[in-house]
Parts: sequence; structure tokens; C-alpha cells
Amino acid sequence: MPIHITEEANRCLNCKVPQCQKACPVHTPIPKVIQMFKQHQVAEAGQMLFDNNPMSAMCSIVCNHEAQCQGHCVLGRKGSPVHFSAIENYVSGTYLDRMKVQKAEPNGKKVAVVGSGPAGLTAAIKLAEAGCDVTIFERSQCIGGVMEYGIPDFRLPRSYVDRLHHHMDEMGIHVRANTDVGDSIRLQDMLSDGYDAVFVGTGAGRARKLGTPGETRADVQFGIDYLVHPTSTQVGKTVAVIGAGNVAMDVARTVLRHGAEQVTLYARSNHISANSDEVEYTELDGAEILCGYAIAGINDEGPYFHVAEFDEEGNVTGYSEDVEQRQADTTMICVSQMPKNRLVITTPGLEADDRGRLVVDENLMTTMPGIFAAGDVISGPKTVVHAVDGAKQAVAGMLRYLGVAEEAAVEA
Repeated sequence: MPIHITEEANRCLNCKVPQCQKACPVHTPIPKVIQMFKQHQVAEAGQMLFDNNPMSAMCSIVCNHEAQCQGHCVLGRKGSPVHFSAIENYVSGTYLDRMKVQKAEPNGKKVAVVGSGPAGLTAAIKLAEAGCDVTIFERSQCIGGVMEYGIPDFRLPRSYVDRLHHHMDEMGIHVRANTDVGDSIRLQDMLSDGYDAVFVGTGAGRARKLGTPGETRADVQFGIDYLVHPTSTQVGKTVAVIGAGNVAMDVARTVLRHGAEQVTLYARSNHISANSDEVEYTELDGAEILCGYAIAGINDEGPYFHVAEFDEEGNVTGYSEDVEQRQADTTMICVSQMPKNRLVITTPGLEADDRGRLVVDENLMTTMPGIFAAGDVISGPKTVVHAVDGAKQAVAGMLRYLGVAEEAAVEA
């Protein structure tokens, strides 16, 4: 056992009102887990983490810990906070290897889950634990969604999803891969075929456009599309990344591993929306981040910008009328994402807002009875742990809709 993890656990104050737990979107019982870890109850701690968050092992790596658990540890006010992520990673990773699955007693309900990202996988697991017969419909060949096709494997090893998939098989969860719902199969077909309810967790996989000249050029890519199959796209030696969010950081670090020699990220203002850890790793990998560059277009030489003017406090007061040309062989656009609109187009009665997000009620049921949704498809791009939180709420609503026992809904 790595000694630093034990030392971190010993530093925990076991606060009566744990701010770390309150700051976690799924309210992970951090002090309890740490106390169980210290008592060598690793399996029990792992089960507690998994029961609360089936994506715990992944969240231990990709969560924004500084903004959540770690950033709210009281020890961090005057010194170094407890790095719970390291403890969680050890406990959850060990649990995935040793987890024993007992299939739940069937409740007679059959449900479909569309999409196998963090929201879809969480919903499938929680519904299976409640005794539902669950089938996942995934348009790609592998499950995982953003964890498989959006987060680079140097950040999140693919083995985590593979190990989870093994246990889902043991739970009796069916997976129908290479099936794009909204094409030959539609949501209404599922209800007609005997599914009692449907969960939609299709994420936000549609890149947002810049709305400037040059986006259709051959040397331009949308970052979220590039990350799906980075080896299939040849990048130049000099790469410009438009945006400064987590996707932009992942793209910058990925292109540096696939032939790029000079990578520059351009942020419109002084605000960097990516996690501070990811910013640091991106700069360590050799990328440069420039602030105050508002994209105006892309030409043969690369992107060109209106450059910001700042006041003494670092606020943007305006942008230059003239443009500044920057050189780049390849330009990557990473300015957020939105849900794809195929399900809305092909499903009568399914409504979305002006940003393409599905409209849901307090139970997270969409405007079509029996169809529920959670994750980025209703919130826009957020994090893995936020998708888990939303999926748990949707499962509780689904179980109430299905008339499943109240205690099952509460546990979900």
C-alpha cells in the first residue's frame, strides 16, 4: 500500500460537519470511507463508494477535486488539504477488481437506456440493482461515452470502463452496441416493444460553432470530434487551439502526443474554465496559453484575432479593431458542446430548449411520458460526477413512475 495514501488518511480530522462531503455533487461519505480505510476495511469502503457512485473509480481521477472535496477540506485553509482522490482511487480501483455481484430479484419491469456515458451507465446499474431488466443501446462499438471516446487514455485508462463492463455483465445488463437510436430505431419503438420506461443519457456530443469564416477548411477540426479517434487525423507541427476549457486542454495534450511541436491555446478573456490541475499539466506538456484573443476567422496562415484590452483588475474593456494573425498548420475549435438533435427530430412530443437540451420535469421525465433523461443532454456539458448525480435522481423518478417499491427508489 503506498505510504502516502495512509499518511493522507491519518491527516483527516473526521469533521462532524464535513465540508468536503457537502462540496461533492454526489455527497460522497468521505469521512466514513477514510475511517473504514484506516481500519483496513477496504472492501467495505469500496462498496460504500460504489453504492453511492458507480463511477467512483473514474471520478477519483477526472473530478475537479480542487473545486469540490479537496478544495473544501478545512486543512486547506492554512496548509495542505487531504487528497481524498488518492484514497478513493486506491479503494475504488481495488473494489472493481474484487467486487462480488449478486443479481437483484426481478421486479418485472423492462427498461431501455440510450447512451452509455457516465449518466447511462449509472442509470443502468441503479435500475438493475432495483431488479429491472436493463438493455443499453450504444451507437459506438464500446461503452463508456465520454470516458471511452472523449477523455484521453493518458488521463483515464480504458481499463476502468472495461472492468466495470465485466461487472455489468454479471448484473445481467444487456448491451446492444453499434445501434444509433434515432436512426432505424426510435424512442417510440422501444415503448411499443414492451419497454416500460426509457432513460436517455446521450450527452452533449455536438460541437458548438464559432460562427466565423474558415470553419470548413481542411486544416480545421472540432476538438470533441478529434478526441474520438485522434490517430485518424494528421495534425501539423504548429497547432492553434481555440478555447480554454477541459476539452481544449485534452486536445492540446493529445496533439502534442501525436506529432505537434508547438501548441498554443487562445482564451477570449482572462478566464480559464478548465480545472487548474489540467491547466498545469497542459503547460507542463509544453503548450502555451494566451488570454484576451477573440477569434475573428481562420485563413491559409491560421487563425486571426481581435486582441483584448484589459483594465488594472484584468477585466476586458474592449477589443482591437484590427486583427492579429497567428500562424498554425492546424486549428482545433474547442468552444463548448451541445446535445445532438436527432432524438428530438425523430420523436414526436419530445421537446428541447433553444440550446438543444431536453426539457424535463421535477422527476427528470421528458415531455414524452415514460422517457426520462439526465446528464449533459439536459444540462449541457458538465462533469462525470454531475452526470452521476443527475442519473441517480432520474432513476428515483423512473422507479416511482414504474411503481417499484419506495425503498428501492430511495436507495437509487
